[in-house]
Amino acid sequence: MKEFKGRVIAKGAVTAEAVVTKQGFNTLASMQMMFIQSKTKCVDQSNPDLYKKLLQGKALCLPQTIGSTTGGMFLYSAVKSGKAPACLLFAKEIDSLAAAGAVLADVWSDDAKMPTIDKLGDDFLNYVQDGDTVTVKEDGTVIVDR
Repeated sequence: MKEFKGRVIAKGAVTAEAVVTKQGFNTLASMQMMFIQSKTKCVDQSNPDLYKKLLQGKALCLPQTIGSTTGGMFLYSAVKSGKAPACLLFAKEIDSLAAAGAVLADVWSDDAKMPTIDKLGDDFLNYVQDGDTVTVKEDGTVIVDR
């Protein structure tokens, strides 16, 4: 078990199974089929770390997001529709578009939350592995348990 501390973007506490990518996460390319899939799986073939893996309900561990300006609205829509990852855990500083999606979901969704933490560091992303149990605390503490 190892503990990391990051900056809270959208507060919340959750425990979920980790799914990890070492490359940028393109929200639109990865989640564009979420409204026709029974469970949200990554459909971005250019991200082999995540391709065809379940994202819904998982602790999505990533360095940063990349891609179009629709990314924030896709994250918000995923939360509102119950198709979102359980949380977003960024090794680096979150970009403004992903932050907008996380904050909109936090403010506009009373019934669903997607805790979002950034600045967890490269050590976090080098340590966490697919299948690890990740616990996020309200103060930005992230505990990774194998």
